[in-house]
Amino acid sequence: MRTLNPIHRRRGLFGLAGQKGGRNLTLGCALLGAAIVSAAAGERITLDKLLLQGRYGAAGYGGVKWRASGKYLRWTGARDGRPGRDLEEIDPETGKGTLFLPSQRLIPGRDSGLLSVERYVLNRRESRLLIYTNSKRVWRQNTRGDYWVLDLTSGELRKLGGDAPPSTLMFAEFGPDGRRVAYVRAHNLYVEDAVTGKITPLTQDGSEHVINGTFDWVYEEELSLRKGFQWSPDGSRIAFWQLDTEGVGVFYLINNTAGLYPKLIPIPYPKSGTRNSAARIGVVPAEGGKPVWIRLPGDPREHYPARLMWFPDGKRLLIQYLNRRQNTNAIYVADATTGQARKLTEDVDPAWTEVCDDWQWLEDGKAFLWKSERDGWARLYRIDARTGKWRRITRGDYDVIKTVRVDEKAGWIYFIASPDNPTERYLYRVRCRGGQAQRVTPKNQRGTHSYNISPDGRWAFHTWSTFDMPPKTELIELPAHRTVRTLVENKSLQKRLAELEPKLETGFFRVETEPGVKLDGWYIRPAQRRPGAKYPALFHVYGEPAGQTVLNRWGGRNAMWHRMLAQEGYVVLSVDNRGTPAPRGREWRKCIYGKMGVLASRDQARAVRAILHKWPWLDRDRIAVWGWSGGGSMTLNAMFRYPDLYKTGMAVAPVPNMRLYDTIYQERYMGLPDDNPEGYRLGSPITFAKNLRGDLLLVHGTGDDNVHYQGMEALINELIAWNKPFTMMAYPGRSHSIYEGPNTRRHLFGLLTRFLEEHCPPGPR
Repeated sequence: MRTLNPIHRRRGLFGLAGQKGGRNLTLGCALLGAAIVSAAAGERITLDKLLLQGRYGAAGYGGVKWRASGKYLRWTGARDGRPGRDLEEIDPETGKGTLFLPSQRLIPGRDSGLLSVERYVLNRRESRLLIYTNSKRVWRQNTRGDYWVLDLTSGELRKLGGDAPPSTLMFAEFGPDGRRVAYVRAHNLYVEDAVTGKITPLTQDGSEHVINGTFDWVYEEELSLRKGFQWSPDGSRIAFWQLDTEGVGVFYLINNTAGLYPKLIPIPYPKSGTRNSAARIGVVPAEGGKPVWIRLPGDPREHYPARLMWFPDGKRLLIQYLNRRQNTNAIYVADATTGQARKLTEDVDPAWTEVCDDWQWLEDGKAFLWKSERDGWARLYRIDARTGKWRRITRGDYDVIKTVRVDEKAGWIYFIASPDNPTERYLYRVRCRGGQAQRVTPKNQRGTHSYNISPDGRWAFHTWSTFDMPPKTELIELPAHRTVRTLVENKSLQKRLAELEPKLETGFFRVETEPGVKLDGWYIRPAQRRPGAKYPALFHVYGEPAGQTVLNRWGGRNAMWHRMLAQEGYVVLSVDNRGTPAPRGREWRKCIYGKMGVLASRDQARAVRAILHKWPWLDRDRIAVWGWSGGGSMTLNAMFRYPDLYKTGMAVAPVPNMRLYDTIYQERYMGLPDDNPEGYRLGSPITFAKNLRGDLLLVHGTGDDNVHYQGMEALINELIAWNKPFTMMAYPGRSHSIYEGPNTRRHLFGLLTRFLEEHCPPGPR
């Protein structure tokens, strides 16, 4: 496990600030970063400013699309002063914009208003624009809507779908010819000629249980699969997924406020250990006809065809095929004409393998890029598309986090990594043939960086933030990383941060919880501390493989709420336990396999004890913890497993019992319930509910399609059985994010704040 270099070493942090003997060595290691947000005009954060007035929102430079020419498109205010937005083409070299599309061309008819463009895409020839509007929500994303095609030469604006009802088309996409568009409607796949309006159904068996061209709930949530089809490179065929949900357990959401009687919303939702949908891949002619089904081995309900892409020749498919335990990702080559498939190679891990989203073709289809942890670190590989032979591209003991761009013409692969600090993100590049990576991000720009690189590899939109600095976006030139112009600075937000009163101090640290195990953390606390007084601590937790809380980046709403609490006199902290997706090597991430909830909560508790030992000015009687989703589960584990340590807890949308969560997520990290019954029992917070001694707040949306309110009711029953007092709040009909309806977020964070202040009072004692 690598040791981080100290960052911005300061005197007095977490020691006796400004007094003799103050030191920067705490928790057995150097502080990794610290900053004092100074005061001037006396800015005080409030919930109303944060959640109702939007006073601390950060601006971005979104909605940009690169063109093949190297210029980019962006919406701007209408030049003629009328309502709507114009689409401008901007030259990155000069920054000058020319009108690409006036807003008035987005009016369908004489009696119609402007289309409200939510997304758009140009066809390959850049002769037509596909516009998405009037969208409706499907689970967490707005994936149903209306699609229009605008002919950029004639100005004709045509709505797709014929006489289909409004907001019923999904995932429309131009074919390679730039004229035909494929889309999904009512679980069937269609192709429409954007000029003549002719609609060709490619499937006709879509039904309540048969889903063509898109996915069921669990594939969407856990494999990030939504659009379920791909055009062949020559446009003659379309490969698509078909799912059969017959026999999958149906979970009913109950909307008690929809009318006089409750409304039941059925969701085929496979809970861990139960029956999955059957999934298969077919190839159908774009002109219509009978599909050819790819013949992959094994039970289709016990495997996941997780990714596919066409070979450049348009004759074959490359398919990622996970077994149910997800410890083997087999890569198959399938003949699109016959459906015959052969295994090319496989990626295997004793714990679990990740679906690879870094794969893309190299050398015109002779090989493809792949990312794997097979050697202990997430590294890039070249896999021969004929033999399946692997060749390592990146070297060294560090993780590749994400591939950003492959520039074969120049011979470089650009990727995000952070070899020396797992809390940060930087741009690197390596030769396509492999070798030593080069850092592209300047050394003096600490923090988290993201890049949107132009097709020619010359330009990039670079967005950069730190824990204390809101995002800054600039246009840069690569590979020198030369700043051409700054586009967004968020100066007004930076000014408000500088004017916070009382002043706050922030920083990063490492804490050793056992020999050889050092966890990263951050803190926010009042800059001035009363000598001899003790202060309450609030730990923000997540701790599961789906997320990392300790990052040197701007944290948005939650970060500002934490700052508000620090202004009131709390010390707010967060620690990343083992099992989080930090770039610290495979063993760090996967040592929790089969024992989620056990090792992670132990790491958290040991970190708290080590911090209390080193920082005796923290009040042991006022230790609070809070988290959402997996962080809600961690909060329950903290309160139930370590009742002597945590006195107050706030669990939002937790999973109290792992058996109640879905197959793909829970089985990936725990194995199958029949194979690991004790792991499921010990990892579930509900098992230890009898130990509760502190003050606990439970919060859940009754319309949560992700983490069902069912688990909350099961936990409530268990707490009642043990005669344990607690407080709970149910938000009627709200989803996992608990934001629907007027004033919901303000009410929720008001509830959390009041509960914390009542049971873990702020300020020095």
